[in-house]
Amino acid sequence: MGQSKPFRATALVVEDDPMQREMICLLLEESDMEVIECESAEAAELVLEEAGASLVLMMTDVQLAGHKNGVDLAYVAKKFNPDMDVIVTSGVPLRLELPEGAKFWTKPWAPLDVIREAEKMSMAWSRMGEA
Repeated sequence: MGQSKPFRATALVVEDDPMQREMICLLLEESDMEVIECESAEAAELVLEEAGASLVLMMTDVQLAGHKNGVDLAYVAKKFNPDMDVIVTSGVPLRLELPEGAKFWTKPWAPLDVIREAEKMSMAWSRMGEA
């Protein structure tokens, strides 16, 4: 008889706009993910240092509170966890190069896209736990 995992997959949401951050978090929580939220890259870096290896998804805006942007944060996230799904979003075209494997979503993105990405990462995470 197999045991179920006691923990859900965890996502990091980094967005300085409280309404957008709340919406993303709600979408991810509806997809049965644990969510850690930050409004700056500096705060998110602390989370990545502590829990980066256990995160399956990070979604960040390019423009953030603080001195670093979401592209800088994407490189930090991939350094801590190369397998993490990293999504960088912005309402303007991205002029900076993202780390390998990171995705860029233009705002406005569809809420269904967030749900699909969360479900894909949750399924991959649960399969890893079964192995």
